[in-house]
Amino acid sequence: MTRKYFGTDGIRGRVGEHPMTAEFAMKLGWAAGKVLGASGAREVLIGKDTRASGYMLESALESGLSAAGINVALVGPLPTPAVAYLTATFRADAGVVISASHNPYDDNGIKFFSKDGSKLSDAQEQEIERLLEQALDGGMTYEPSHLLGKARRIDDASGRYIEYCKAALPGSLSLSGLKVVVDSANGAAYKVARAVYAELGAEVVSINDRPSGTNINDGCGATAMASLVASVEAEQADLGIALDGDADRVMLVDHTGAVVDGDEILFLLAVAAKASGYTGGVVGTQMANLGLELALKQHGIPLCRAKVGDRHVMEQLRETGWRIGGEGSGHILLLDQAATGDAIVASLQVLKVMREKGQSLHLIKQGMEKLPQTLINVRLQRGQADRLLAAEPVRAAVTAAEAALGENGRVLLRKSGTEPLIRVMVEAVEAGLAEENASRIAAVIEAEALAEVFVDEA
Repeated sequence: MTRKYFGTDGIRGRVGEHPMTAEFAMKLGWAAGKVLGASGAREVLIGKDTRASGYMLESALESGLSAAGINVALVGPLPTPAVAYLTATFRADAGVVISASHNPYDDNGIKFFSKDGSKLSDAQEQEIERLLEQALDGGMTYEPSHLLGKARRIDDASGRYIEYCKAALPGSLSLSGLKVVVDSANGAAYKVARAVYAELGAEVVSINDRPSGTNINDGCGATAMASLVASVEAEQADLGIALDGDADRVMLVDHTGAVVDGDEILFLLAVAAKASGYTGGVVGTQMANLGLELALKQHGIPLCRAKVGDRHVMEQLRETGWRIGGEGSGHILLLDQAATGDAIVASLQVLKVMREKGQSLHLIKQGMEKLPQTLINVRLQRGQADRLLAAEPVRAAVTAAEAALGENGRVLLRKSGTEPLIRVMVEAVEAGLAEENASRIAAVIEAEALAEVFVDEA
């Protein structure tokens, strides 16, 4: 069964437009409550990021869950991985995060976690969608008044998560003497991130930590690194750490001002893990730089490529039994440390390697040389992506590019799971060759998209 609403990372959309409306969120909460309740669930924990729309969606979800007879625990603005962790530690039966991660503030999203902190199964999401359609058609029912769910607010949630993060660093290690710049993207980690690093002994310079409800990810965080690079250079810091809006992505900046992406983080953590006895491999994605694969191979570490999205990376990790995976965008999965991607925990593992080796990030990332990679996002109207990916002119453009690149490059087209986009990625030994072919393919997609819109409107 094809899922209508759930994408690779929950349900997302523009606030005020279907499906990101209060009515939809309430009925989604009811449907989820019915599915979870049927398996014995009694309480669901809800967290959110700093978007203004989070208040509306939080209240709507609470109402729907209550109508289904499910109690609700509210933790307020906290990172996505914090909600996954707290769901388990508070013995809740499921968790919900209201966030659109790295998207602009006027988007929002809703994603669910099971009681062990992992994402819901496909079967559960499909059943939620079935009941959601029933509710949207007017078939929402209510539990008797004495069985309606109740709500409570958990006041010490952030403190618990801070202690959990700190435990990711051995007690024998301190960050004393390190100067760290932390960019919280005006998002969910705006309080907890700086506290974690400071309490571990680092001198912390915190930037983009004043959320207004509309400035999340706005020219800052893991998707816009310029302000962090400038701060690291101005402060002469040892390290810069950039989180995204819900703090499940991390990007780094070394003391020279060079950006260190998810592929490079995976490389240095995998090499350090092997030196400590790790015998598994790394799960990357179709987008992982070819340089990562070649560098890992030199160390005898295999790389398996999954579909894009941490959900797919997690599935491959479970199939292989490996413990390290992630994406170049900064989703890092370290299953010995956390059940889901956690930006703060991942950064602490990098700091651990730096401390144990007594070397800078600039030095410990050596050994991997990235191939030039061009990524172009072609924005479309909703519903166009699948048809365009199958269009003959687009397929012909891809074939021509692959012929031009030969064995020293590759082309990947995919539709975004969270936005109406087709992502065009071209990798080549020369940057100019990658840019040229990516631009040519993107131009064909744009032309076909406009032609399709013209035909539809006609």
